[in-house]
Amino acid sequence: MMDYRQVELERKMKEMFDRIDDMMEDRYQGSWRLHPNRLERGKASNKEADGLFNIGAAFSPGYGTRHGRGYVLDVSVSTLERLPFGLRRKLTREAAELVKTLLPQYLGERHLEIVKDGAVYKIIGDFSLGKTLRD
Repeated sequence: MMDYRQVELERKMKEMFDRIDDMMEDRYQGSWRLHPNRLERGKASNKEADGLFNIGAAFSPGYGTRHGRGYVLDVSVSTLERLPFGLRRKLTREAAELVKTLLPQYLGERHLEIVKDGAVYKIIGDFSLGKTLRD
């Protein structure tokens, strides 16, 4: 069972990534044909399941990386079209800039930042859940 503070952290992150998804969808609407198995934007109850983009992050313990543990940014484009060379990198960089802008609004009570860690962008900083009964 997950601690309620972890659930709240992940809820806020999901809200932020849903907003970034909307911003990217608005910016690139009609640029590529949607994958035939993907629902049109706004047709699913979860933004992860429809539209051109799925933007989120997955926790990584960060072993052997420069910045250690954090949430690795993931930007997926749901199309069968071949994307121009370097476009995925550009889209990920744009999403990282949006994270940088929105982090204070969604998780301003924490000291978080987004950094380039090797080939990926990662949200790092204070992911603590506060004091426990043993502290």
